[in-house]
Amino acid sequence: MLADDPLSAGRESPDDLAPYRAAFAAVDADPNQMLVVAERDGRAVGTLQLTILPGLARRGACRGQIEAVRVARDERGGGLGAALTQWAIDEARRRGCRLVQLTSDVARPDAHRFYERLGFAATHVGFKLNLDAAPMTAIAPYRPDEGGVPVLHEQH
Repeated sequence: MLADDPLSAGRESPDDLAPYRAAFAAVDADPNQMLVVAERDGRAVGTLQLTILPGLARRGACRGQIEAVRVARDERGGGLGAALTQWAIDEARRRGCRLVQLTSDVARPDAHRFYERLGFAATHVGFKLNLDAAPMTAIAPYRPDEGGVPVLHEQH
């Protein structure tokens, strides 16, 4: 399903499964990570990842982060995406989360309408920094001077 997605096709490589196996092992070992796979007739037709994020904001509330929602092309429109998302909401609530959040690429207006129909609101603007492309010194380290005033120094 990753390779079938036009946005993911350029960054995914089903020819080399080693990185996916390593990532799966790391996710599987973390109790705050859940991978869900929907099957029909022995075939994977949907996926979702739910991550439980403890935090200090909102009086120490945990958040559920929904990612990697994928539904096979021939299964779309039948309610599977909504069922997967509802499972994630219910599981996050069961684990004590006060908020469920997700991001969706700006190039996916159909997905945005889908999430809005499920009750999600576009309340924030998200930012990403591709660490493979960004220079290692893109952000200068913070070093307070003797007076406690923040002074940024560039690394050379």
